[in-house]
Amino acid sequence: MKRRCACAVSSMARRRTTDNRPPPAMPFAAPPDPALRAFLLRLSAALAGSLVPGAPAHAHVTASDPAAQQAIGVLYPDIPDPLRKVFTDIIKGIEEQLQQRVHAWPLAPEHDPNELAAGIKRHGVRVVVALGRQGLRAAAALDPALGVVVSGISSLPDAERHTGICLSPDPALLFARLRSLAPAVRRVAVIYNPRHNEWLLRLARDAARLHGIDLAPLEAFDLAGAARLYRGVFADADGRRDALWLPTDPTTVDDTTILPLVLREAWDRALPVFSSSFAHVRKGVLFALYPNHTELGRNLGNLATGLMSAYPPPRAMLPLREVHAALNLRTASHLGIATSAVVQHTFQFLYPEP
Repeated sequence: MKRRCACAVSSMARRRTTDNRPPPAMPFAAPPDPALRAFLLRLSAALAGSLVPGAPAHAHVTASDPAAQQAIGVLYPDIPDPLRKVFTDIIKGIEEQLQQRVHAWPLAPEHDPNELAAGIKRHGVRVVVALGRQGLRAAAALDPALGVVVSGISSLPDAERHTGICLSPDPALLFARLRSLAPAVRRVAVIYNPRHNEWLLRLARDAARLHGIDLAPLEAFDLAGAARLYRGVFADADGRRDALWLPTDPTTVDDTTILPLVLREAWDRALPVFSSSFAHVRKGVLFALYPNHTELGRNLGNLATGLMSAYPPPRAMLPLREVHAALNLRTASHLGIATSAVVQHTFQFLYPEP
């Protein structure tokens, strides 16, 4: 069945869907902080059983729970479709999880913060889900006593100050997908700016060890430095055992300058390149993971309810685990990767369409 892709970066893309569920979840990479590790384990249980993160195993989120009644609001940018659909799908997931409608405020660029604060107080909102940087800025101006869950953002320099789910896919899921397509790969290079993505690389190092991958992270603080490092990676790369990961990073993954260089060199050297951005699949990377917005909303609803419980989660931005997968069949064929019907069935978007 073919239908319109909900991903913000490619509203006109067509996808082949036989099973909309994301790939089976891999374990979270174990973080060093015991409190965060315990919370991730509780969240894994929540994903399987719709439990409130941090609450006892018998505590379910239902419309009858007093804490959930009219207590959660959503702030999101007031933008036109198709980008607006990203946020409305997230809100749909939140409402499905809570089994009730939530108060949602679309934010114009020049919205009145006092009017917003009055509306939140009038509706008895205790926790807001702030989507996008505009939602985060608006939430920062509200009553500090309000709980805030953040999403719709790929990375945050001060991620440890927030609770939420980033749009950057969990490296464990990316590496699992890579090994299923190219099991001979043993080393993965990634060029990143630590100001944006040090938190993600901490997870990536642990995930790489779990999957038997030697992660080769390289730091770059500007575009010119990133370009030099990419040239060095390609000069040293062996397409039979190496791969390159393009994270969501505004410094090191520039679609105008860096991406054409990467794709040209990768094609010439038959080097697998995978990405955290859906848009890159149509341009030539082997595969990417991208958000399942409704499922993301469900888990944001769990986090929001958790903030109102007796067991609030610790502050942490979690990587995205509610994902779809996209595959470039032409690139796979060029790399000699078999893409049988069984393999294709595990992807929600194929390019070009078979």
